[in-house]
Amino acid sequence: MSYLAKRLAPGETIVATGRFHWMQYVYAWALLILLGVVLIGVFIWMREMIRLATTEFLVTNRRIVLKEGFLAVRVDEVTLNSIEGAHIEQSLIGRLFNYGRLTIRGSGDTHLLFPTMADPGKFRSAAEGARITRETAAQTTTR
Repeated sequence: MSYLAKRLAPGETIVATGRFHWMQYVYAWALLILLGVVLIGVFIWMREMIRLATTEFLVTNRRIVLKEGFLAVRVDEVTLNSIEGAHIEQSLIGRLFNYGRLTIRGSGDTHLLFPTMADPGKFRSAAEGARITRETAAQTTTR
C-alpha cells in the first residue's frame, strides 16, 4: 500500500494511478552511469596526479630513497652497502612499454617496494653502479 493510499479520507477511493514513463528510468540510469563514472574518474585522476607529483625515488651515492605522500610523508631508504638484491616484475605489456615494479632487498627484513616506474632495469643498474662505485672508492681509500 502506497503512502498516499494510506492517507485517503474516509470513503475516498483510487480511480487511477500514474507512473513514470520507462524513458525516465533510462534517463536516470544513464545519468548515474555517466556522471558516476565521470565524478569517480575525476577523483581517481586527482588522487593519481597527487600521488605521481609527491612520490620520489632516487639513487644517491650513499643510498636509495623512496618518498611517498604530501601531508603525511613516508620516506624509506636503504644504504648502498646493505643492498642484498633486487627483483623486477614486468608483465608482457610492461615489457613492451618498458615499465614495471622494482623491489630492492636490503639486509635483514628491509625491502623497498617501488611503485610502477618507467625502465626499472635502468634504475636497478644505476643503484648497482652506485654500489660498485662506492665499494671501489672505499677499497682505494683503505689501501
